[in-house]
Amino acid sequence: MARNRSRRNQSGTVWLIPALKAGVLCTMLGGSAVGYVLQKNELHQLGRTITKREAVLERLKWENKTRAQHLANLQLPRSIAERVRDQKMGLMLPLPGQTIWLAEPAPDAGKAVVVLHSASVGGTPVGDRSRSEKAADADSRAK
Repeated sequence: MARNRSRRNQSGTVWLIPALKAGVLCTMLGGSAVGYVLQKNELHQLGRTITKREAVLERLKWENKTRAQHLANLQLPRSIAERVRDQKMGLMLPLPGQTIWLAEPAPDAGKAVVVLHSASVGGTPVGDRSRSEKAADADSRAK
């Protein structure tokens, strides 16, 4: 009976502490479970979004490929001549004397060259002139 008396004489805070511990522990476990479920739902939603966007990307790639093929077909000389003929534009191929072909120099591989042009020398690159030509040019400007 001595035990019963000692429990009756204990304050309410002694009984309240284990109850608070249990409540905090349950709240933490419940909060963790809710957070876990929310994260899983978010990951599932992101997975669906990625799948949808990948499908759209594939569709756009396919459309781009078909449009590129269509453009290539439209740019064929045969197709252009056919459209000119259908639209009755009156265009024809140029005569051989009307065509000017320009030869482009081959670029030097691995070497970048900057060429400056001088208007007073008539377009001769500045880097190609000798010192005496530069001095003569400077003298002619001074006069």
